[in-house]
Amino acid sequence: MSSPDQHEERLAVFIDHENVAIGARSVGLRFDPKPLTDALAERGRLIVRRAYADWNLFREDRRGMVDANVELIEIPQRSDSVRKNAADIQMAVDAMELALTRDFVSTFVIVSGDSDFTPLVGKLRELNKRVIGVGVKGSTSAMLPGACDEFLFYDRIEGAPRLEGRGGGGGGGERSDRKPRSKSSSGSRRGGRGSGDAKVDEKTATVEEGSGSSDADLRALERAVTRTLSGLQSSSTDGVVLSSNLKRALLRKDPTFAEQDYGFRGFREMLRHLESHKVLVLTEGSAPGDPQVDFVSRSNDVDDAFALLRTTVEELSVELGGDPPLSGLKDHVRKRQENFSEKDFGYSGFLQFCKAAVARGVLQMDWEQDDEEYYLYVPSSDDI
Repeated sequence: MSSPDQHEERLAVFIDHENVAIGARSVGLRFDPKPLTDALAERGRLIVRRAYADWNLFREDRRGMVDANVELIEIPQRSDSVRKNAADIQMAVDAMELALTRDFVSTFVIVSGDSDFTPLVGKLRELNKRVIGVGVKGSTSAMLPGACDEFLFYDRIEGAPRLEGRGGGGGGGERSDRKPRSKSSSGSRRGGRGSGDAKVDEKTATVEEGSGSSDADLRALERAVTRTLSGLQSSSTDGVVLSSNLKRALLRKDPTFAEQDYGFRGFREMLRHLESHKVLVLTEGSAPGDPQVDFVSRSNDVDDAFALLRTTVEELSVELGGDPPLSGLKDHVRKRQENFSEKDFGYSGFLQFCKAAVARGVLQMDWEQDDEEYYLYVPSSDDI
């Protein structure tokens, strides 16, 4: 009898820790493997997790690696050798050995922005392996992303933590060092940075989960399910997500997950509960007893949420005497509607929600290079 998950992708993750850790620091982030493994868990089972470095130089990173079940491969620094080449060679040798001896590993994840790994990526693809690259936007070689089947930028992964004591654009908390942009200033637009906002979401979820309230637990469950479903839909070619795939993705993110902890006898009963609360909708799937899971069409609710965001921006513009920054904006929205969460509408982060509002013409948003910050404003008739 075949295994029910025989068609699942099986992933092997190889981390060039020195490269990605230094790259993350250069943009004010701390490399934590947990947000990355969560994102990868939506793509398949993580069979191998290895990180290569001289760990005496990265002692502070060891705990996070161990907590994420990453195997630490020690590459000691020697005065008579080149540490960088030693780590790269060992990582490449291990990846090729695994590719040649473990046919069931279908996807290799190379976490590094170093162009030296481009030949490795090419060889893995010659062996019919799918390759996902991961690097930091500002420190990734232009050669590497094009060689991979898919490339993720760590600084765009939801939940990537910022270094303590450093500010940055996209955060959800208040910061006294940010000033509203003057109405007369003009911003140049650039790619988004939503990691700080994701950090605030994680913090909020932690507070809720630790509160001991059954309502808060169910709220946290709803957000975990919708966030995972959104990730599965975005990585699926047809957007179809079966309940069995959703359950496996939740377990990959948190192996201790059990619907019984929330008072449900089974996963199907939990989904029916979420459907009755208009969080999800279930339709007949390709196999009996395995329904398709999708978001409820909630156009009116989404419109109300966009209207709330617009009102908040308008009021803050008057109060501050200029365009309000993205940083802290979510807190102001929650002051007007305490239970607001963009995840209720299928958006993975507040920045994504704001970009959707821009796409609908509800707001405009500019990137200020000097402040490293987004500023929002309500478009005038001249802007339309």
